[in-house]
Amino acid sequence: MTETIILLAIAAANTGIAMRVVEPMLPRLASDFGTSIPSTAAVITAFALAQAGAQYFHGPLGDRFGKLRVVTIMMGFSALASLGCALTDSLNGLIVMRFATGLFVSATMVLGMAYVADNAPSETRQLFLARFISGTIVGQALGPFIGGALTDLAGWRATFVLISVVFAVAGLLLFVRTRPQWDEGPRSTGPLFSPAVHLAVLRLPKTRAVLIAVFLEMLFFYGAFSFLGAMLKTKFDLPFTLIGLLLMGYGLGGLIYIATVHWVLARLGQRGCVLVGGLLGGFFYLAVLFVPEWPLVMPCTVGIGFSFYMVHNTLQAKAADMAPQARATGFAQFSMFWASGQAVGAALMGAGVAAFGYTWMIASFGLLFTTLAITLRFQLHRL
Repeated sequence: MTETIILLAIAAANTGIAMRVVEPMLPRLASDFGTSIPSTAAVITAFALAQAGAQYFHGPLGDRFGKLRVVTIMMGFSALASLGCALTDSLNGLIVMRFATGLFVSATMVLGMAYVADNAPSETRQLFLARFISGTIVGQALGPFIGGALTDLAGWRATFVLISVVFAVAGLLLFVRTRPQWDEGPRSTGPLFSPAVHLAVLRLPKTRAVLIAVFLEMLFFYGAFSFLGAMLKTKFDLPFTLIGLLLMGYGLGGLIYIATVHWVLARLGQRGCVLVGGLLGGFFYLAVLFVPEWPLVMPCTVGIGFSFYMVHNTLQAKAADMAPQARATGFAQFSMFWASGQAVGAALMGAGVAAFGYTWMIASFGLLFTTLAITLRFQLHRL
């Protein structure tokens, strides 16, 4: 199981890169396509909406044909879609290809988490999930830096070519190393894409509570984070490489959480993780807005990443138990609401920034993330 989790984590790392790579390049996209920075946020929204919608299919496919088989096939399609991003000649074309990329890459995280939940003992499941998502965290940490650095050095198209190559290699490795496992494990029966499959999971009260929580978490948190790069460009006029490096602090904070998760859980428990994470998240979002010099941004983004995973990893553990009879479908719905929250958050932030500016919108969303976490602290028994 260990080797398989490592391979899935590598695939998830590139998915994280693909997800976050656009943020530092928004100003360059706006310049190249002759539009405003808020308008280019549609590239982020399209990716997130595709992630959300694709889970309707990925979950049942994983339960029916095997999680490893579906992830491997989707890696190949992800490589083609990423290459399409590099070859497009218009903003609308890029939006369409980012939508296509989101459709395929979303299988990696949701089915990877379902695979881990199927194979890890319940008493250590949150720790194993934390280790698996370290791949996603590494990818999300590197994504802004890679996007910013390659945009400066070779243009934004080179970024998508690199992502395409890595997806192709990851898919090949998964095929070679996990092919013997494709037919292992239980398989679902009945209509493959029937709404009844999802409705059966949604009827569970715990499922609905977890899904609402992760939707709001991502709306507030990612809505604020998606425009940090553009805010830094406006405030400090930094090169894209440096902006990407500063945003990489988010992933470093997540890795610090992974390294200390056993210690943190032992001392705070799940309720304490949610509360402390929410309070720290709001604090660091406010701090990043008012630092007088750009080097002080890095400690803030590290803190933002650490605080987010204190909350989010707890919700992941709750998601693992909300529908054990159909785990891939349950995690698919979790990912649907997670990605939907990102899409709505980025769209609302784009509209809000155009009307009220970066400071008011990022501060508001950061404090709403704190408010949500405090609420979850007292309602966690319902999840």
